[in-house]
Amino acid sequence: MAPGEADDPRVIEALRHVPRVEFVPPEWRHRAHADTALPIAHGQTISQPTIVAVMTHLIAPQPHMKVLEVGTGSGYQAAVLARLVRKVHSVEIEPELATEAAQRLERLGITNVEVRTGDGWAGWPEAAPFDAIVVTAAPPRVPEALVAQLAPGGRMVVPVGPAGGIQQLTLVEKGRDGGVRHTVVTDVRFVPMTGGRPAGR
Repeated sequence: MAPGEADDPRVIEALRHVPRVEFVPPEWRHRAHADTALPIAHGQTISQPTIVAVMTHLIAPQPHMKVLEVGTGSGYQAAVLARLVRKVHSVEIEPELATEAAQRLERLGITNVEVRTGDGWAGWPEAAPFDAIVVTAAPPRVPEALVAQLAPGGRMVVPVGPAGGIQQLTLVEKGRDGGVRHTVVTDVRFVPMTGGRPAGR
């Protein structure tokens, strides 16, 4: 699937209704409508809209779903998901980004996103299982804790690969029997996923 193939009309409508200009720093607002990633604080970025569309499309969002987002950043991806699913739990490792994103979402009247500061490698175990998981930073491999928190029949989208290099946007599907399938979708570039990693992994 190429970015242009994210053609779910509900996803496209959600992106149209979320004002990206509200999620970028003032000095970059003149580029808010460009289809490009933009820098935010703490060396992080806000993804380009086509990638947000693809990642959202890949989890096949439905109104009943509870979704985990790893890497809140500015809150843009969470805001898009919030229009499509019942509840979004979003984890951000940088306390300042988490606080600012929560305040921004509240200001925009988005009430079904809960943001907390935490290590994305650990997910949000007390709120699991999740119908879908969206990871917006790149780990070198798929975190096992996140796979464990994915409900049977669930889908996770995660960019996997080395920091500073080309990563592979990967769809992880957990079958009803608990079996897991990985499908590479396309090449991407994301900031690396930081935080603790289980020993030996």
